[in-house]
Amino acid sequence: MVGYVDGFLMPVPKRKVAAYRRLARLAGKVWKDHGALDYVECIAEDVKLGKWTSFPQAVKLKSSEVVWFSWITYKSRAHRDRVLAKVMKDPRLAKTMNGKDVPFDARRMIWGGFKPVVRL
Repeated sequence: MVGYVDGFLMPVPKRKVAAYRRLARLAGKVWKDHGALDYVECIAEDVKLGKWTSFPQAVKLKSSEVVWFSWITYKSRAHRDRVLAKVMKDPRLAKTMNGKDVPFDARRMIWGGFKPVVRL
């Protein structure tokens, strides 16, 4: 049963979608190897610009970019903290942590941890 979720929203340049998919596959493997229950990456298909707020507005989307929405699930917040500590030390992701080789603008990435409150 999922007890904690990390959620992510980011803009990815359309010309770097293939590079981002490669990074996502690697990241997903690393997270799962360290105990994450599920790792999901989604590319926007039906996200219109809103009048007040929207996914595109949240990340200050440019016409040359596409929105990605992603999440990782864990047993609990404590489980997430243990998994994340291992992930951050994993040498497979070291190259992606320097900021230069990341195929998206990390300054416009939104993320946070969430406790599920309704599950049907």
